Amino acid sequence: MASNLDYLDPALIPLQGKADAYLESAKALQRAIAAGHTQNTGESDPEISRRRTELAKLEQEIIALLPTRDEWLKVNLGYGPSRIGAWQVPALNGAPARYELRIVH
Repeated sequence: MASNLDYLDPALIPLQGKADAYLESAKALQRAIAAGHTQNTGESDPEISRRRTELAKLEQEIIALLPTRDEWLKVNLGYGPSRIGAWQVPALNGAPARYELRIVH
């Protein structure tokens, strides 16, 4: 039986750091999108493109760090155990199958 304190494992610290960076990047992307909507410039915002690229890169790095797929892993994101995992998204409309990152904090 797994301990309820497994999420405090020091080996998970790199994963937790990447997850924190991912969450901060996602918030920054949302702020950039909101700012872009208030300006109504009608042009593609390089800030939004940069944030989306950064977010996609962090997602792939986190998925690479996960020891398993299609199941939750408990990690410490600040307020007790949070969950992080990657689930397979099947190939649709010509897009290849891929893994999608999910974080519950």
